[in-house]
Amino acid sequence: MRTSPTLRRKLISVAAVSAALLTAAPATVAVAQESAPTPAAVPAAQTEAAPGTPAERLIVGYKSGASEAKSNQAAAADAAAKAEKTGEDVDFQRRLGTGAALVDLGTAPTRASVADVVAAYRADPQVAYVVPDRLNKPTAVTPNDTEYAKQWDLFESTAGMNVPAAWDTSTGSGVTVAVIDTGYVAHSDLAANIVGGYDFISDTAVSVDGNGRDSNPADPGDWYNAGECGAGIPASNSSWHGTHVAGTIAAATHNGKGVAGIAYGAKISPVRVLGKCGGYDSDIIDAITWASGGTVSGVPANTNVAKVINMSLGGGGACSTATQSAINGAVNRGTTVVVAAGNENTNASSSSPANCGNVITVAATNRAGSRASYSNYGTVVDISAPGGETRTTTANGILSTLNSGTKTPSTESYAFYQGTSMATPHVAGLAALMKSANSALTPAQIESAIKANARPLPGTCSGGCGAGLADAARTVQAVKGGTSTGTTFTSTTAVAIPDNGAAIESPISVTGRSGNAPSALQVGVDITHTYRGDLVIDLVAPDGSTYRLKSAASDSADNVNTTYTVNASAEVANGTWKLRVQDTAAQDTGTLNSWRLTF
Repeated sequence: MRTSPTLRRKLISVAAVSAALLTAAPATVAVAQESAPTPAAVPAAQTEAAPGTPAERLIVGYKSGASEAKSNQAAAADAAAKAEKTGEDVDFQRRLGTGAALVDLGTAPTRASVADVVAAYRADPQVAYVVPDRLNKPTAVTPNDTEYAKQWDLFESTAGMNVPAAWDTSTGSGVTVAVIDTGYVAHSDLAANIVGGYDFISDTAVSVDGNGRDSNPADPGDWYNAGECGAGIPASNSSWHGTHVAGTIAAATHNGKGVAGIAYGAKISPVRVLGKCGGYDSDIIDAITWASGGTVSGVPANTNVAKVINMSLGGGGACSTATQSAINGAVNRGTTVVVAAGNENTNASSSSPANCGNVITVAATNRAGSRASYSNYGTVVDISAPGGETRTTTANGILSTLNSGTKTPSTESYAFYQGTSMATPHVAGLAALMKSANSALTPAQIESAIKANARPLPGTCSGGCGAGLADAARTVQAVKGGTSTGTTFTSTTAVAIPDNGAAIESPISVTGRSGNAPSALQVGVDITHTYRGDLVIDLVAPDGSTYRLKSAASDSADNVNTTYTVNASAEVANGTWKLRVQDTAAQDTGTLNSWRLTF
């Protein structure tokens, strides 16, 4: 059997930071005998602040020929006329994207006063409609899955990914996610969301299922004996790695058992490329191509084309031209590719496919929101997500679907794992939620929106953890309803930041926009610095106005890698924007690696 580990891709470890798969048996969670609790009532979506509360604002649509339909001054004058007529507070606020006018009715209007103003507008022959500006609130979604309370990574306020608040908008319905991994071992908490996949392992010594490529992606187990995968590599039980990853993305939810999936309305296409000792680049390349709808010689056309690919795998070295070509092809076909940063506690620039272009590279955080001790880091990391850390207790890991077999499949189970392998499906699941909420999103827009709506890490990260901690609710809300994520302008020219010196500036030229910048302009900043408390960061608008993003503070952590939100609605969008950075104290230097504006 060929066992050279340099030719094989290793799984991104779930229980260790080396290239080996699992160094200890996973902690399992027995749930089969637990009775399902009575499902909690889920209230319907609320459309007002409270039942019977009068509207505080109105949306007024004028007929196309009316001057108020085009002129803010005319709309404001009309609001003043209505105020005089009714004796109520009526104040024009702003123009909506549809051209309608938003009108404020002052503080605590009564039901009668609102009715008077509405009647005045309805009596106006230039008004097409007038409706209340209702306050919408999310419904409370709490799955009845028996192990959901242990899934801190989904809901905890400190370092969870804020997933439940996204479920009102999207559950991933209509989206297929390809899990390019070890295949799938049957599990009743996943079965409803599994669609056809493929086994791409061509070498029978790796596949251990007695044959080469075929349409059956079943995972027979990837155990190996000591020394079988290279000198000094200890024995390992079967990992059932692909099944654990798949459960995080799309385990059946609200079914009274087990765990909840992030995109539980999505489907999983298991694509097997990893077997005993890992898997070859050539098989992974064909799997990427096929999963995204490309043609692979000798393999039937894919009838379950994936719009998201999850690759919780990797190996050392540069991204090869062959692998990059496959990734580019997938992205060009509209498929978002999400990959693990790696578990070696080193710079992810030395790990492939984490260092490939056109991918979303994911680092892992622990339950406190700090970079997990094993997680790779660096400027190639795009985003962080919960990956767990089980050093003190297994409950701080990521719970998902598994199998109890040590070598071959046995009974289904659940287990806590840790790794960037576990962080990656969190982001793949988020991508599925986004694509379901807005099918027009491109892979570039999905990546941009995930970064722009990330939260700052609640903990620490040395070395660079991307834009911050992925936030499902914020991101899905930003892209829902068929709207685009906007346009992103980026500067990738590195600028050195002198120690205790003059401020440096980096420009971005914004063109092709109309009107003013948004009230929630996203400013993404990637700075390497050994004492970020020294830094003062400002956004400079085209007219020279400055917006303070960060002040100097006694913060000894490394680096600034986050996204700020700026109310820039007073600024013309087009023109040269600048990021100004100054080191205000001695002994530390840094580099502005890149920054971006998302409109």
